Amino acid sequence: MKRIIIIGEGQTEQEFCNDVLQPHFNKLYIYLDNPVIKKTHGGIVNWEALKFQIETHLKQDKTAIVTTLIDFYGIHKNHKYPNWEEAKNINDKNDSMQLMEVGMLNDITTDLQSRFIPYIQLHEFEALLFSDLKVFNDNFERKEFLNYEYLEATIHEFSNPEMINDGPTTAPSKRLSKIIKGYYSENENMKVIYGSLLAQGIGLSKIRIKCPRFNQWITKLENI
Repeated sequence: MKRIIIIGEGQTEQEFCNDVLQPHFNKLYIYLDNPVIKKTHGGIVNWEALKFQIETHLKQDKTAIVTTLIDFYGIHKNHKYPNWEEAKNINDKNDSMQLMEVGMLNDITTDLQSRFIPYIQLHEFEALLFSDLKVFNDNFERKEFLNYEYLEATIHEFSNPEMINDGPTTAPSKRLSKIIKGYYSENENMKVIYGSLLAQGIGLSKIRIKCPRFNQWITKLENI
């Protein structure tokens, strides 16, 4: 069985890999291992630290493919990701992400590059959850919504959820906190539970149809 190591930012991404991606890749005889970023135990980290983890995995298992599932939203200048400055000045966000991914790949030790597939989610993992309005209606009662009209407006405005912007109050996760009661809870990490619930309800096929960059990444992983 082939093995892919997906380094993600946190528990939300881990649950997505376990609940949505792994059943699909089981059919292809591909096993997914999904550790979080080690240095922060989840959450974005500077490039050198992530690069060290990527190369460590590649050296430890000389047959595994390593990839990343990190959000562009959380990457800032001080993280020193390859090509970040140039990417920020490109209007087409798909080209911007591709430039950063190429930079990440080229910065990995040469003899390890063939087993590394860099991926940056545009703009944030939670964007994928806006792929189907019906799933929100199926899983939440109206009284559980803080602002249902905002949910409708967001989904109707962005036919491609990946284009939901990265503003400090309008990024996908920030929108969800304004839409669903208790999405951010001090007592329990409800965003992980809600994220898994919505992602499973939407299903991988629908997400791939609505989110072309994400679909390209999954296609690459399918063809290792």
